[in-house]
Amino acid sequence: MVFGAFERMVAMRYLRARRQEGFVSVIAGFSLVGIALGVATLIIVMSVMNGFRQELLGRILGVNGHLAVYGVEGPFPDYQDVVTRLRAIPGVRTVSPQVQGQVLVTAAGAASGALVRGVEPADLLARGEIAGNIVAGSLDTFGGEDDAVIAIGSRLAQRLSIAVGDPLTVVSPQGTTTVMGTLPRMKAYRVIALFQVGMYEYDNTFAYMPMSAAQTFFRLPKRVNGIEVFVDDPENVGQVRGHIASTLGPGFRSLDWEQSNASFFNAIQVERNVMFLILSLIILVAAFNIIAGLIMLVKDKGRDIAILRTMGATRGMILRIFFMSGASIGVVGTIAGFALGLLFAENIESIRQVLQGLTGTELFSAEIYFLSRLPAEVDPVEVTQVVAMALFLSFLAPLFPAWRAARLDPVEALRYE
Repeated sequence: MVFGAFERMVAMRYLRARRQEGFVSVIAGFSLVGIALGVATLIIVMSVMNGFRQELLGRILGVNGHLAVYGVEGPFPDYQDVVTRLRAIPGVRTVSPQVQGQVLVTAAGAASGALVRGVEPADLLARGEIAGNIVAGSLDTFGGEDDAVIAIGSRLAQRLSIAVGDPLTVVSPQGTTTVMGTLPRMKAYRVIALFQVGMYEYDNTFAYMPMSAAQTFFRLPKRVNGIEVFVDDPENVGQVRGHIASTLGPGFRSLDWEQSNASFFNAIQVERNVMFLILSLIILVAAFNIIAGLIMLVKDKGRDIAILRTMGATRGMILRIFFMSGASIGVVGTIAGFALGLLFAENIESIRQVLQGLTGTELFSAEIYFLSRLPAEVDPVEVTQVVAMALFLSFLAPLFPAWRAARLDPVEALRYE
């Protein structure tokens, strides 16, 4: 072994507090706690940032699709031919034509803006983020004989105080021109289902109606104003986008999820990097505490070092003794922080619920953070990097104090004893 039994015994004995050396042990304790908290905080924050990004990405791509195709001159009538050509492109999983428009919805004296999407019933049922998160009602009658039906988000239903079976009036911003002026175009639809995606923006804004009803309401007979495309690998959507541009020609334009959400995800990445840098300073400060505590320990143990040297201890033995004394603080702190960080990250939503119950305040508002729960996803690579950085600083910090201890001259140390 690199460290002998005698070296391990002396190193561990120096770390145990005695009355005249209590302050040194206090500094060592604070160093251990600092490294543990730094490692745990880094793991927790990085896990929450990863979970936040993955949850947002999953919900955004599950509702909006990976790529959208629009006509340069507006809605296009021959969309079935376009859909057929898109489905033949390698890497394309599903294609969903739609009619989309901003509207005003009213019910029971309340009003709110909404985004209405007209889709084929089969496409909506195949979209797991919507069809798999129905909290009230059913999509069984969606697109049946009665197409005057609509499915809306649960938070939108709460704001309008409506439930399944209630009528909902949809008002188009494009009115009908008559001799009396421009009159608003409106139609009443029956609410058949409420969905809850878990992302506040979608649950509070989105509404779905059958394609035929949307084409009639927005005056787009046998036409659509957009086609959503889902690909096999969302991370390589740019390659599929190039194939789509070459296949469809200049009369169409496409917009993938990276382009439409670039500023949002770039902001998350910048915040993530800054948080990593700031929280790493906690570990660095704890490493400096190890250096300070070990220098004080070397000064207090000057006579002991001299006696050990006169008894035959080599400079290498003295260096290893004090190196072990400092490094063991960092290693134990890193292991404790690693365990604490993983435990906290795995149970962070339960911890949030407990803290909310104790404080009586909402700690993770869906209106601000877009999600209804606090996500966390532990990345093994990032955890390994955090632990490796903490161990590196833990091994680097005691080198200088241990080198000074090994260079101590026994004659000088015992001259005034």
